[in-house]
Amino acid sequence: MQIIGVRIKKAGRILFFEPNDEELAKGDFVLVETSRGLECGKIVVAPKELSADETIESEPGVPLKKIYRKATERDLIQLEENHEEEKRAFEICLEKIKEHGLPMKLINVEFTFDVNKIIFFFTADGRVDFRELVRDLASIFRTRIELRQVGVRDEAKLLGGMGGCGRPLCCATFLGDFIPVSIRMAKDQNLSLNPTKISGVCGRLMCCLKYENDLYCENCPQQNNVTFRPRQGSRVVVADGEGKVVAVSFSRRNATILLDTNKTVVAGWEDILPVNAEDFEAVEDNPPVEEPKPIEPPPKPERPPHVERPRKTENYNRRYNRRENIERKAERPERPTRPRGDRTRRQPKRDYKK
Repeated sequence: MQIIGVRIKKAGRILFFEPNDEELAKGDFVLVETSRGLECGKIVVAPKELSADETIESEPGVPLKKIYRKATERDLIQLEENHEEEKRAFEICLEKIKEHGLPMKLINVEFTFDVNKIIFFFTADGRVDFRELVRDLASIFRTRIELRQVGVRDEAKLLGGMGGCGRPLCCATFLGDFIPVSIRMAKDQNLSLNPTKISGVCGRLMCCLKYENDLYCENCPQQNNVTFRPRQGSRVVVADGEGKVVAVSFSRRNATILLDTNKTVVAGWEDILPVNAEDFEAVEDNPPVEEPKPIEPPPKPERPPHVERPRKTENYNRRYNRRENIERKAERPERPTRPRGDRTRRQPKRDYKK
């Protein structure tokens, strides 16, 4: 079976589909059915054979689907028109947000290919009640409206920009999914722990810290993972800056830190570095455990062989009068037997109570 990889938008996740009978090549545009609806995407992975042992899904939890069809010139024109309508919808949504006075920041607008759904991306500090806004937008566009709240990393991915290296952001250029990054990677590479130098445009740790991290420990001997547990009141460094530990949770393995900017953050022990090494206690994640030796059961004591005791027949016969019974039974005359028909019938008892 053959599969192809399709990317719906730039730097988006690659979705895999099964090609139809049409001739497809890398760079062609096709129409595919996704969880959001009918979408137009670009083939970034040329058709290739899938071995019998491999299993792949179109989307997480969705079985492999076939493409709808290859895009035509009319479809590409429709795609450009949708992009123009997205700009108009963005302006309309901004006006409606101002009318309702909602504390939210609109980031981007996306149309599905068949305009069956319009998705508005926004950021906010907390939960926002936008039910009235959805009603107004639905009455204007006459289609399904979805408002999706995203984080700061997704905001940078949608808006794009230039990184500290002078190149476009990795997340907006080629990264399909965000990779987990920790401040421990910066320490392993002997980088400056200054948050302003290892943080990206979004304010989080830069994704490029992951790129070379494996090279530093590829040939290192295997060591036990040691995590440092901060003490309450100690000075520490986290991705958001330097601060003071105000609380430590042993069950969740994290600490609450009050930054110098009067902002409170919660970080795991793995993402915290000490200012003074004396303020930390080493806690082994995987301490060496000695293999328990098998416990041998104690030897069972040898039991003496069973010896049958000879029975004293004289005592037995004397106690139960065995001989006397046998002799008495032999001397007893036989009881005459009477046929059942000659047996006299017992008279019923009279009831004297009457």
